[in-house]
Amino acid sequence: MAEIKNLTLIDIIIPRIENKTLTLLKDIALVLSFAIVTGVCAKLKIEIGAVPITMQTLAVLLSGALLGSKRGALSQITYLLMGLAGLPWFARGGGLSYLLSPTFGYIIGFILAAYLVGWLCERGFDRQVKTAMISMLIGNILLYVPGLLWLAKFVGFKKVLAVGLYPFIPGDLLKLISAALLLPLGWKVISGRPNQ
Repeated sequence: MAEIKNLTLIDIIIPRIENKTLTLLKDIALVLSFAIVTGVCAKLKIEIGAVPITMQTLAVLLSGALLGSKRGALSQITYLLMGLAGLPWFARGGGLSYLLSPTFGYIIGFILAAYLVGWLCERGFDRQVKTAMISMLIGNILLYVPGLLWLAKFVGFKKVLAVGLYPFIPGDLLKLISAALLLPLGWKVISGRPNQ
């Protein structure tokens, strides 16, 4: 298999192109695709209070794992900017007024989480279940830090964990385990391909 250090799974599935213009177009398409996936996952939700349960965290973690640190973070920045521009693909709408939403801090966390998970996966953390789980867990924690700090302005520090963390732990664990199992499996399948 060719040298794969610092490459993500998507770089093996869709190899880098020598032409800089085509590489840029490919990267733009990947960034936009994962921004769209995040937006779609925002709408897969269960309303439970101040913070809905969505599939966004899985999309965010996978954007970092598959795209790497820079493209993963850019996909989430794109998601944020397009939502603030008015595209109604946040969990509860869109537009500049979302800056005052109790869930806005989580969206900032998406950028940080995608970057860090991507950085770890560029260093091979996505190739074994144990290290993939570690990277997903760290990313998830990083996602929650700005989310909870921002949410506390709306619900208070005494209630913030009950409103913004505890209800999400079971679902997040399921998402983490799913990603941690699928990523190494993807590498195993790809490494078995001929002419790699």
